[in-house]
Amino acid sequence: MSCFVFLMLCSIPALWPFLVVYLIWIFYIDTSPAYGSRLSPWFRSLKIWQYFAEYYPASLQKECDLPADRPYVFGYHPHGIIGMGALATFATEATGFSKAFPGIKPHLLTLTNNFHVPLYRELILALGISSVSRQSCSNILSRGAGQAITIVVGGAAESLSARPGTADLTLKRRLGFIKVAIQHGADLVPVFSFGENDIYNQMPNEKGTTIYALQKKFQNMFGFTLPLFHGRGLLNYNLGLMPYRRRIVSVIGRPIHVQRCEKPPLEEIERVQQKYIEELTRIWNTYKDEFAKTRLRELSIVD
Repeated sequence: MSCFVFLMLCSIPALWPFLVVYLIWIFYIDTSPAYGSRLSPWFRSLKIWQYFAEYYPASLQKECDLPADRPYVFGYHPHGIIGMGALATFATEATGFSKAFPGIKPHLLTLTNNFHVPLYRELILALGISSVSRQSCSNILSRGAGQAITIVVGGAAESLSARPGTADLTLKRRLGFIKVAIQHGADLVPVFSFGENDIYNQMPNEKGTTIYALQKKFQNMFGFTLPLFHGRGLLNYNLGLMPYRRRIVSVIGRPIHVQRCEKPPLEEIERVQQKYIEELTRIWNTYKDEFAKTRLRELSIVD
């Protein structure tokens, strides 16, 4: 929709000078995506986001208080096809994040490419969404107490295994977000979103198939991939791009406290990662019979 509106504006010659200046601003001047400085509490609290969350419905399950006297790194799992639960929980007030965790300012992180899309970038910046670059993580966490970033850890690779009834997490070799947390003394908070994988169906693309090989090649070239998925339509329940109306519950677990270290050794990073995986597994085992009754298999930690 944003691209369509922008192209329509491009059809008006009188606007060309302004559009050129806007594009220069996007690509060469504006640094907001790397600082998360455009967050608008008013925009995050609009009624439309509540309707968005109620569609599934999406909700937040809080396990304990998080004091706002330190920064936080939330690790969100699983990625799903798009990450609707992450958007509802960390980029809007539809599930009541600020009421549950007063004083904490969340920034959901996404690919830098998203901030190159005219108009669309302004919407996600107002939601507090920032770039997932290392510099962006550092800029936000360096502001100190109460600052928080949310990283959808599995990324594009995990989206290729997102299917209803499964929970295959790409996590074993993901150490970067843990290193960033240690470098800034930010507590790590695992988040498991039950139902995230259930809102879309995906075509078979097992490892070794031509489809999987093409998807991985696309990912290597562009930094993201294109799962071949479908949901429901507006007037039918079998085929379309709308997600299915299936409950999403984002369980925010207990924080893992880390000692700040500018150059953490690999052994320390792996030790913290093991504690993180243990907490994530505990969340799954605690709530799976309540929120994942239709699961086809148990939680699996893969690459």
